[in-house]
Amino acid sequence: MHSNLKEKDKRYVWHPYTQMRDYINMLDAPVIVKGEGPYLIDEDGVRYLDGVASMWCNVWGHTRQEIVNAIIDQVKELQHSTLFGLTNDKAVILAEMLVSIAKGMDKVFYSDNGSTAVEVALKMALQYWYNKGYSSKSMFISLENAYHGDTVGAMSIGYLEHFFKPYESMLFKVKKVPTPYMYRKHLSMSDYDYMQYCLDMLEKELKEHSNDGKGNRIAGVVMESGAQIAGGGIVYPKGYQKVVRELCNKYDTLFILDEVATGFGRLGSMIEYVEQESIPDIVAFGKMLTAGYLPLAVTLSTDDVYNAFLGEYDEHKHLFHGHTFTGNPIACACAIANIELYKREDLIARVRSNARIIEDRLDEFMSYSIVGDVRHKGMLLAVELVKDRASKVPLRLKHRRVNYAIMQEALKRRVFLRPLGHIMLIIPPLALSKDTLNTLLDNALDIIDTLQRDVV
Repeated sequence: MHSNLKEKDKRYVWHPYTQMRDYINMLDAPVIVKGEGPYLIDEDGVRYLDGVASMWCNVWGHTRQEIVNAIIDQVKELQHSTLFGLTNDKAVILAEMLVSIAKGMDKVFYSDNGSTAVEVALKMALQYWYNKGYSSKSMFISLENAYHGDTVGAMSIGYLEHFFKPYESMLFKVKKVPTPYMYRKHLSMSDYDYMQYCLDMLEKELKEHSNDGKGNRIAGVVMESGAQIAGGGIVYPKGYQKVVRELCNKYDTLFILDEVATGFGRLGSMIEYVEQESIPDIVAFGKMLTAGYLPLAVTLSTDDVYNAFLGEYDEHKHLFHGHTFTGNPIACACAIANIELYKREDLIARVRSNARIIEDRLDEFMSYSIVGDVRHKGMLLAVELVKDRASKVPLRLKHRRVNYAIMQEALKRRVFLRPLGHIMLIIPPLALSKDTLNTLLDNALDIIDTLQRDVV
């Protein structure tokens, strides 16, 4: 017996990043009422393989008992206690755990989502220089194609015109430099030459704003660590991020990393910047911190950054930022249980093993003429669909929009995928079994085969 939840959803709920006219008229979205392992289960009992880890955050699958029990136990003891003048045991324990695994970091500031964690990082950077007497260092440099979230500061540094054009008047100016998006590089350049070009353009901005007669004006260089996921699954070439760190040192600016989507194993390393040999001054984590079970994010800094905020009360050097649910003990207990599971089950080794399965099947994707490029690292796979490889023009279909077609075809196969326009993203729960991962890849290939028969 069907409920009327679908009708009520379309009547009352405004969905994120969704053209609601299309959602109401074209998409038959299931009503999810339960989760079990890597599957989402709708009100009719139909099971859908969660191919995007519930927006890139699910680690173990749904209803992992150890994490559920940690949440229940904490709910019975303490639901919330403020960090404004008090502390709580779970916030302290988690902070110590995070500092122990995040090499080079010393202090933990709590928030509740990735956008806010990035916003905190920006405020830390600006006030760091202000407190040290360098208020002119107030500009940021970020990468083209970057996405850092939806708060005002995050939109400013991660400005994507087709997302944020209506809000442009409320954003601050940011210097943008090219991303090493190798598939879209100028044809006359080798991969190495293009990476060097991107680095040269960054150094040009750093140098220009260090010698413009106003002193060094750059507060920080901000980038996603290891890859840009929302920007199209763009994986950085080896050595690129390390050189960015070195340039920040050279020009006396802070290096700020966003590992909200790429940390905690997504790219095959617990802490991606360690793999990239590029320890930051400030870093943001979120998404998989709680295995995708509760909202929690953190911004970590070095002692050097933290110490700039110490002073007499009347100097007003302390960080003016905080939220009602900062350091919520239920969310912190959830994160503690999650990190303990990472260690106990050696999850990163399993991720790397699964990554080899994906790597071994990349040629299957490239066998289709509408696949222009595949980009892969860890448990991230981006498949860029094009009209033909020579032109690299994004794929168009005769009767449907590509992104809707991917979603519709996936749902027919009892899989949930959320593409980025013409780019199919496969970002499953990290602990997916090998058989289930292969099933997901089989379905993705079958969808591409179907799309190839409907090209304009």
